[in-house]
Amino acid sequence: MMTLRRADERGRTQIGWLNARHTFSFGDYYDPAHHHYRALRVINDDRVSGGGGFDTHPHRDMEILTHILSGELAHKDSMGNGSTIRAGEWQYMSAGTGVAHSEFNPSPATPVHLLQIWIVPDKKGYTPRYEQKAFDAAGGKWTLAASPDGRDGSIAVRQDVRLWTANVTADDRLSYEPAAGRGVWLHVATGAVTVNGRELTAGDAAAIEGEPIQVTGVEPGEVLLFDLA
Repeated sequence: MMTLRRADERGRTQIGWLNARHTFSFGDYYDPAHHHYRALRVINDDRVSGGGGFDTHPHRDMEILTHILSGELAHKDSMGNGSTIRAGEWQYMSAGTGVAHSEFNPSPATPVHLLQIWIVPDKKGYTPRYEQKAFDAAGGKWTLAASPDGRDGSIAVRQDVRLWTANVTADDRLSYEPAAGRGVWLHVATGAVTVNGRELTAGDAAAIEGEPIQVTGVEPGEVLLFDLA
């Protein structure tokens, strides 16, 4: 069974420097029909204007992944980390017992486009940790970006989830078959694809259960696939 979540159905936050779309309930946007999918709690599609950003704020007991689609994002946190995350890179912050951080667009003019993803951990009270990675951007195949055991160089997250990413061009074909009882959330970050015969464009997503998945590229872009217990 496949259930679509279209880009224009998502929640929205729009202030001077931020234009954000929310796949699931977040902040002032609350939708009981789209509060989470299994352990996947947040996918925020954020566009931050030059010089804009999030002042220091706290997080606790959440696995947070930030993926930069274009531009750059400067990060500082209470663990002592300070870095710039660039297009194509992933940042992981396990908030655990508590972390405070800030995120700003260091460019005065160039916007940054990013996805912020929250995953509920398998238990509370972990020691916070941080990681930043870039992966092979070879097109037309799935690359494992996050997993419980960090296999194949992926980010080790504290939940039974496997996050795959793929850069696709027109007519690339990818398949995926989840194990029995698991669910898949597929999110089109950029470009356009067909998923089991249905066309999805940037910002669209689908929850898929109980069937194999066939993805075909329509326009060049990036697709994320979350395989969840």
